[in-house]
Amino acid sequence: MEDTMKMNMQMNFHWGNEATILFKGWPNESTGMYILALLFVFVLAFAMEALSAWPVVKPSMNPIVAGITHASIYSVRICMGYLVMLAVMSFNAGIFIVAVAGHTFGYFILKASALALAKPAPSPA
Repeated sequence: MEDTMKMNMQMNFHWGNEATILFKGWPNESTGMYILALLFVFVLAFAMEALSAWPVVKPSMNPIVAGITHASIYSVRICMGYLVMLAVMSFNAGIFIVAVAGHTFGYFILKASALALAKPAPSPA
């Protein structure tokens, strides 16, 4: 019984595609699948930041519908956050870097677009 319970998981940061990320056997030590995993974690972190300020509730909405909409988007964000966290817990340095990059790029795009919308357009001279 003890032989079947052994886990071969690294508990320190390491490089390479020999990691298990989110699902057993993925990315399966394949470089292409590892790149896909990196892209998946980046997009997941980016989307999580994008959803944090997505204006979906309009003032004319029913308060119950607005509350359900907010709660639904929040639950999707939380699920994404836990998936990113679990991916980072693979202790793969590449996954860690793309997770931070995804959050950073998502935050940058969100704030840059908010500043662009808030900045008044220059008047023609």
